[in-house]
Amino acid sequence: VYVYLSEGFSLNLGAFTRPPSSHFQVMFTACELGVFDLLLESGRPLSLDVIAARLGTSIMGMERLLDACVGLKLLAVELRREGAFYRNTEISNIYLTKSSPKSQYHIMMYYSNTVYLCWHYLTDAVSWMHPLLTLLYSRCAEQGGFVSALIYFSPHKGGGGALAQECVFLYPNCTVTIYDLPKVVQVAKERLVPPEERRIAFHEGDFFKDSIPEADLYILSKILHDWDDEKCRQLLAEVYNACRAGGGVLLVESLLSEDRSGPVETQLYSLNMLVQTEGKERTAAEYSELLGAAGFREVQVRRTGKLYDAVLGRK
Repeated sequence: VYVYLSEGFSLNLGAFTRPPSSHFQVMFTACELGVFDLLLESGRPLSLDVIAARLGTSIMGMERLLDACVGLKLLAVELRREGAFYRNTEISNIYLTKSSPKSQYHIMMYYSNTVYLCWHYLTDAVSWMHPLLTLLYSRCAEQGGFVSALIYFSPHKGGGGALAQECVFLYPNCTVTIYDLPKVVQVAKERLVPPEERRIAFHEGDFFKDSIPEADLYILSKILHDWDDEKCRQLLAEVYNACRAGGGVLLVESLLSEDRSGPVETQLYSLNMLVQTEGKERTAAEYSELLGAAGFREVQVRRTGKLYDAVLGRK
């Protein structure tokens, strides 16, 4: 999802790979303080004094923050005799308020409280100071389940939220099960999957500790890049054992070129994995080797020309 904030400046909400600039930090801070939620709930423009008082901030600091949001096209300002009055733009109402169906608020907080902090330790991560980074990431991750776990679907039983809905839309005769940690399943139930959608089921579990339900096709979307090779082999072996004969596994990952010369977005994403997880981005050959070690055969690779590619293995 790309949100265009101003001419020549856009935010890729779906694939954040670089440390936030001051532009992002302005947005993170306004989200965290509740600026956009307050203006949406008010239903009318509010003055600087009112916004600062209701959110418990200094007038001087809030004025600078609001003006920066105006510059980024996140807010609009109306100058009246009694002072400046601020309101949300359409982009903010849609993407940056908690109550919007298309809200990106929680992922913004994840970027602010986890990704942004971790990138400050890139030098340490390159120097193999992982214990500090693991502790930081674990603490931040406990605040909310934003990382998707195992996703799978099959024509009989069956991966979270938007992907699962797309599957049942494209294949009306299939059912989809979202397998994820309990906290993440709860978020998907409440915010991503309509209660009337009966073709999407949920299964709570930890795929390194709990059994994986039987299915025809498993989709691991941006999962393996979180883990080292040993844990990837462990997970894929569990998937292979649970998979029905003739079924398979579909990996959705950002693929490095075989000579590792690019794409630059994937290279940066691999650094992002370094500062946040124990994983990395891989080449198609590396994923094929992991699949083969688990028992999967007839591996096919489809490069999409976009950030994420597909690797399919059959049992």
